[in-house]
Amino acid sequence: MARSLDGLVLAPVADQAPGQVGTRTRFTYHEEDGRIWADYAGGDVVRGHLVGTREGDRLDFRYVQLKHDGTTSSGHCVSTVVDLPDGRVRLDETWEWESRQGSGTSVVEQLPS
Repeated sequence: MARSLDGLVLAPVADQAPGQVGTRTRFTYHEEDGRIWADYAGGDVVRGHLVGTREGDRLDFRYVQLKHDGTTSSGHCVSTVVDLPDGRVRLDETWEWESRQGSGTSVVEQLPS
């Protein structure tokens, strides 16, 4: 199992579609006893939260976010935790909106210290 995500700050490696999470978004993760949660903000996102579980290297969580234009959206994501050769962590994500149409994949990586 990869190391704990507790206290790690991760960011997307590429921008998604306009108005979504992007390279300016920062996720601060927390983990305890198989539970994970994170707060995120940046770019078009004023505030976002995710909450879910971790089993081995698999994360399963729901997310909700508020954008600068006042709209909210929510969805579901399953991620695989990967240890990078330089000691950082990467999450390979498959997500789907639940509040609207759309799905995709993304990658977020731990920021260098």
